[in-house]
Amino acid sequence: MRVGFIGFGEVAHTLAARLIQEGAEVFTSLEGRSPGTMRRARELGVTDSEPEEVYSADIIISAVTPASAVDAARMAGAHVRGTYVDVNNIAPLTVKRALSYIENGRVVDAAIMGSVRRKGADVRIIASGEHAGDFMALNDYGLNIELRGSRVGDASALKMLRSSYTKGVSALLWETLLAAYRMGLEEDVLEVLEYTEGDDFRKSSISRIKSSAGHAERRYEEIHEIEKMLSTVMDPVMTGCIMKVFKKISSMELPHESEDYRDILEAVR
Repeated sequence: MRVGFIGFGEVAHTLAARLIQEGAEVFTSLEGRSPGTMRRARELGVTDSEPEEVYSADIIISAVTPASAVDAARMAGAHVRGTYVDVNNIAPLTVKRALSYIENGRVVDAAIMGSVRRKGADVRIIASGEHAGDFMALNDYGLNIELRGSRVGDASALKMLRSSYTKGVSALLWETLLAAYRMGLEEDVLEVLEYTEGDDFRKSSISRIKSSAGHAERRYEEIHEIEKMLSTVMDPVMTGCIMKVFKKISSMELPHESEDYRDILEAVR
């Protein structure tokens, strides 16, 4: 099995490691990538290829930023020989637009349902579309792909609805713990919430704070996509507030790799 990745960030790196471990050949184009990305890809055994070779793989997985998803598909368009899978966190209308550029029509709408950082390559991936079965062949190479819906757009819609909730919780938690920290009550707030929300609340909350600090710009893009989707069925209110929170966080330089979440809150201007 030959698998090509468009983009090679955390998602691609994690999935590629498992695929290679299980015997798949993995390709990507490292042109213009950072030295760190190049080093990590080569250490895994990923083949650095011209884009045309990536597009000729059996399965081509687009794992770029939401803002780049349509352009990535447009560039691949006429060159795709296998099945093109979009795993980007974009709205159903956007994924349909992106996949419309794939001229051979062998496309899959897919969505990662959970944290790759926490779950690794075992993270659940849902897939929809007529050719989702092609993508599910990667279950034989260690991935965890489930079929959800026959239409392109179904998987993305489920991902968006889930993200609408989880990103909203993260934004609310950010403001709550920032206020608590400035009042000297952050540990008390976590203890009280853990009592009502469950034993793992503290751990998951600190993880959310670190993730918000490290990925705020991407979160902002994701919420923008969610707002577009929700606007087709309702007049959303919360998304504007959530975007405002992540936009503000993205403008700051925060120590998101710190072991102590309070270092992040202390650095907030």
